[in-house]
Amino acid sequence: MISILRRFEYMSIDASNGDQKRGPSPSPLRNSKFYQANMRILVTGGAGFIGSHLVDKLMENEKNEVIVADNYFTGSKENLKKWIGHPRFELIRHDVTETLLVEVDQIYHLACPASPIFYKHNPVKTIKTNVIGTLNMLGLAKRVGARILLTSTSEVYGDPLVHPQDESYWGNVNPIGVRSCYDEGKRVAETLMFDYHRQHGIEIRIARIFNTYGPRMNIDDGRVVSNFIAQAIRGESLTVQAPGTQTRSFCYVSDMVDGLIRLMEGENTGPINIGNPGEFTMLELAENVKELINPDVDIIMVENTPDDPRQRKPVITKAKELLGWEPKITLRDGLPRMEEDFRQRLGVPKK
Repeated sequence: MISILRRFEYMSIDASNGDQKRGPSPSPLRNSKFYQANMRILVTGGAGFIGSHLVDKLMENEKNEVIVADNYFTGSKENLKKWIGHPRFELIRHDVTETLLVEVDQIYHLACPASPIFYKHNPVKTIKTNVIGTLNMLGLAKRVGARILLTSTSEVYGDPLVHPQDESYWGNVNPIGVRSCYDEGKRVAETLMFDYHRQHGIEIRIARIFNTYGPRMNIDDGRVVSNFIAQAIRGESLTVQAPGTQTRSFCYVSDMVDGLIRLMEGENTGPINIGNPGEFTMLELAENVKELINPDVDIIMVENTPDDPRQRKPVITKAKELLGWEPKITLRDGLPRMEEDFRQRLGVPKK
């Protein structure tokens, strides 16, 4: 675990004028000879899919106290039921667009609907979460001297003209499209992170996460892996959006969580791509789901959604070199683990 006391020595250079900015100091208790404090960690959006898996991993370390703030727009208390009542765990119903006053050492800022069905349902709420929510979390980090990690997204690359995508690519995003509340919202969130870093010396970390899948995903949330698995379990046709040749890269959630923790505890601000570089067309994904889960279902083509990116594949050289991270679980190993969780929640046992 990175020493909290390093923050006293943390310096940032303001690129605009060369001035040195010293980051805020944490609580004086952290420097006390007579106080052995745990690491207190805030996870916004911690009742969601990735957030709840992150909480599980953080709680495994007995030196961590974890606070979750979630408004349950897409998350669920069910995902955290094993920790409710635990002395090192606290759950707060809170919307990050409102100010939150807590004393913490680290902030994992995951709060934001990540599924097109949810963020298109309430696009204004989505962009407010990305902009005002990130401002509030940066304000908290500034007040208490916390290090903050933002889960940005591969969507900042838009419909990329460069393939695969590395962190130097600035993206090709439609600023007025139906997805821009999410795409542009995350781009602004990254801007805010670096502005606070340069102007106030805040310790920041930015992860650009690519498609992630695994247990606890919302069933029928509009994302392709959960859609296909739910359809296969129910015996419905797998609906591939035309033309079916568009590609995605799928990272299993335990690999994603490992990457986020390594980024938080490392010394690099990012942005760093966290994702699995294994690239699959939507037809290939459907064929894998059909083979592994229900060979009897059909695969049919349906109309595509607007602004759907044609290609998505991360370059993870930075993650390998700076974090010592790369994914371990293949798609064919991960899909059956997700199937087991979905069958249990749908009440459909395996034949």
